[in-house]
Amino acid sequence: MPVRQLDPATINRIAAGEVVERPASAVKELIENALDAGARKIDLLTDGGGRRLVRIADDGAGMTRTDLALAVERHATSKLDGGDLNAIRTLGFRGEALPSIGAVGRLAITTRHPAEPHAWTITVDGGVKSKVRPAALGSGTCVEVRDLFYTTPARLKFLKTDRTEAEAIRDVVRRLAMSRPDVGFTLSGEERTPVTWAAALPDAAGRLVRLGDVLGPEFRANAIAIAAGRDGLSLEGFAGLPTYSKANALSLYLFVNGRAVRDKLLLGAVRAAYADYLPRDRHPVVALFITLDPREVDVNVHPAKSEVRFRSSGLVRSMMVGALGEALARESGRAASTGGAATISAFRPGLPRSLPQALPPTGGRAWSRGATRPAIPGQSTTAVAGSSAGFGEAVQAIYDTVPGGFASGMHGAFDIGPPAADARVGSVAPNPDEINRPLGAARAQLHETYIVAQTQDGVVIVDQHAAHERLVYERMKSALEKSGVSRQILLIPDIVELDETDVERLVARAEELARFGLAIEAFGPGAIAVRETPALLGEIDSAALVRDLAEHMAEWDEALPLERRLLHVAATMACHGSVRAGRRLKPEEMNALLREMEETPNSGQCNHGRPTYVVLRLADIERLFGRR
Repeated sequence: MPVRQLDPATINRIAAGEVVERPASAVKELIENALDAGARKIDLLTDGGGRRLVRIADDGAGMTRTDLALAVERHATSKLDGGDLNAIRTLGFRGEALPSIGAVGRLAITTRHPAEPHAWTITVDGGVKSKVRPAALGSGTCVEVRDLFYTTPARLKFLKTDRTEAEAIRDVVRRLAMSRPDVGFTLSGEERTPVTWAAALPDAAGRLVRLGDVLGPEFRANAIAIAAGRDGLSLEGFAGLPTYSKANALSLYLFVNGRAVRDKLLLGAVRAAYADYLPRDRHPVVALFITLDPREVDVNVHPAKSEVRFRSSGLVRSMMVGALGEALARESGRAASTGGAATISAFRPGLPRSLPQALPPTGGRAWSRGATRPAIPGQSTTAVAGSSAGFGEAVQAIYDTVPGGFASGMHGAFDIGPPAADARVGSVAPNPDEINRPLGAARAQLHETYIVAQTQDGVVIVDQHAAHERLVYERMKSALEKSGVSRQILLIPDIVELDETDVERLVARAEELARFGLAIEAFGPGAIAVRETPALLGEIDSAALVRDLAEHMAEWDEALPLERRLLHVAATMACHGSVRAGRRLKPEEMNALLREMEETPNSGQCNHGRPTYVVLRLADIERLFGRR
């Protein structure tokens, strides 16, 4: 076929395919234009997921008549000083957004510059531009896009439902709103109640307010401040506690010079910082803002500008990992403040539907296990520290077993029947010194799993297995850094039968395992001989430990750094060497566990990212029983 020049309409539609992938892409480009124009208030209205209508009004600087006529021409921009692409200080710079949108939809722009006597308007319908005409507008700019992609019907077929496209627009606006807390945003349309994010101060406090407005008050209550700087590179923002995590990576919000990005380097740095706190199937919630010289980052490597390339990528990664690691270690004793409040608010006031046949007249014993439990009055909205899968069970267990409340000498109330549920401990008078400690003094053990401690202003419930698991893990890490993990030789080696593939994996990593005190060797083609185990784990089921390690190694990526592989080994060993759920603890053992938790870093969550304790404030307990 002969070579020929494409006509301008086709060129514009091809460009539109790169810039305007979906309605959300058009919204992103238009809002970025408004922000670059100095807008302090932006109103967005959509209909049909943005296909039928997108209207964006701002109070920015506006354009003169001459600028408006040029704005809809290809490659026309006011955001580049000359041709230096290494010093881009604005969100937009390509000069393709407006003509590309006009090529595939019906575009109308009305704007007024302070120096003009009135506003001006222009329309672009399927690439056909009108003349600039006078219009009425107080200030700023109003951009209206109708019938997006009507000139390219094939593109319409690839769009999702109106609801899905509307949610994509909402996500774009959320990210832009997070990057600019000093700008007010209003999002309306799609038969939803309008959402308004009021302008806040541009400092760290204002940023947290905006993040709380966008991500919800739970993030604000569980956020850790991040601040670091090095060699002209600045990192600010907030990171969620490890116990406040999500099942997907959609809550990782990263910004470079105010631009929302999805960069692999930055995502990898966040995951590396949280690797010691979260399992592989959980993801943190973070909003981090990187600021650096525009010449040190290339934002022109992706048509949608969603990826960037750093000149000093190693510096950026190390600073992010270091800043996040330092902040997480600083707040290592905190647990998320959402689970307890959610559990309390789930209780509803009311009377028991039925009572057991015979209640002990003194109330000294709990109701029978088959009786219907009365609902607990709950009016609390105060967040309490802690979130755990077993929290609801623990709170209900307290209610079931302690109708008389947490008074001294109340331990007889824990006699609730069969041994499996017998959570009695010897009567222990609380030590005033221990009650003043952060985790209080141990008063009881519930279901041989949960330790109940009393503090000056409330109750602490500790998952004994999760807590001890973290303590053992930190001990192993500390021992590895100092002199290595000491071993204990087994009198008779344990022989563990495994699949031949699992045996090969374990033997290949025998040297790594030996660093943690686990000495193994092949015992024929389908078995492993365990000759030494870590001394600090005490008596363990070495067969179960080896099988777990084999399963974990099957999921390892060969590119996984040695350090990360060793931490996986340590976490697995710690799980097997910790106090198991269902083990009866003495009062002194429970108090010793609480004291060690207070002194151990990262004790607020176990190796799998679950909380190790939750807190019920006395005020919340009083609300449960209608005392407040």
